[in-house]
Amino acid sequence: MSGQIDEIGPSDALSRQARGALLIDVREDDERAGGAPAGAVGVPLGEIGGRIATIEARREREILTICASGRRSLRAAQALRDLGYTNLASVAGGFVRWNAEGLPLADGGLGADALERYSRHLLLPEVGAKGQGRLARTRIALIGAGGLGSPAAFYLAAAGVGRLTLIDDDVVDKSNLQRQILHTDARVGMAKVESARIAVMALNPRVELRTQRARLAAANVEELIADHDVVVDGADNFPTRYLLSAACRRLRIPLVYGAVHRFTGQVSVFDARNAASPCYRCLFPEPLAAQDAPNCAEAGVLGVLPGTIGLLQATEAIKLVLGIGVPLVGRLLCYDALAATFRELRLPRDPQCPGCGDHAVFGGYEDIARICASA
Repeated sequence: MSGQIDEIGPSDALSRQARGALLIDVREDDERAGGAPAGAVGVPLGEIGGRIATIEARREREILTICASGRRSLRAAQALRDLGYTNLASVAGGFVRWNAEGLPLADGGLGADALERYSRHLLLPEVGAKGQGRLARTRIALIGAGGLGSPAAFYLAAAGVGRLTLIDDDVVDKSNLQRQILHTDARVGMAKVESARIAVMALNPRVELRTQRARLAAANVEELIADHDVVVDGADNFPTRYLLSAACRRLRIPLVYGAVHRFTGQVSVFDARNAASPCYRCLFPEPLAAQDAPNCAEAGVLGVLPGTIGLLQATEAIKLVLGIGVPLVGRLLCYDALAATFRELRLPRDPQCPGCGDHAVFGGYEDIARICASA
């Protein structure tokens, strides 16, 4: 019976393991994907009887069993006793207690902080421990720490993106505070990337946050975004977007586009890895004249609007990383805040597009900068 099995604490189990005891984790495979004791052999409870002889045939060797809380491990130890194994113990409190005590984990384990922090993600079959691990290995570049970049940065960091690079050359102005929620009144005059660093690290210190106080230009665009898995466009001008579009296509990095104007916004995904995906210049083949595309400082913007669009961008970025859902490739999602409506427009790849068309010729980033300057 289970009462005949010794129960020991995780620290005692670790000491016995170091002296030669075999530790068997009897949780299911998906449970162990979120972390397991270092050196433990994973065998689900239902398979313990059929597999133990190939793992350890010596009936006298000390065997310790562990599960999530200590219940299944008692049953596993009893099953081993029924098979003739004589030196058995179950780890009381299971992996929950092992993790809480900060004991060693196998490579790839999420750790106690991550298991608690991302517990709601881990409950989703579409994410789970495997997806959370993928997020932790992901590198996302965020262009702009302003209206769009603020909500995107917060939620990408909160989601557990492993490395987030913020690129912006501006300083915090009081007029930013109406919509750029990364920043505070006390940080007016501070570089936006430094203000953003303070905010993001306060939310999730596990994120590797890199900042670049730089303006994206022809001379540095590839250097700034290379070595990233996704780029989120929080820019507010055509030159930056044209350069980003070209660089992401050349480097084959998905680009999550977002833009706002007064009470409306739009979001799309341009994925150079997908041959059918359009690029930014399929939407805007040539840059609009400055008077036809005023920025927020000139036209104004409802303060909450960038929050909505930035959140949608963060959502698309996470979907791309996890490979779930249907990304906004070939679709332009348009939001009208006053009417509270979303409208989706088809945005197919244009074979005549000067950026990605069948006969498009890349003349260099300086050439793109000149095209934008002449608009």
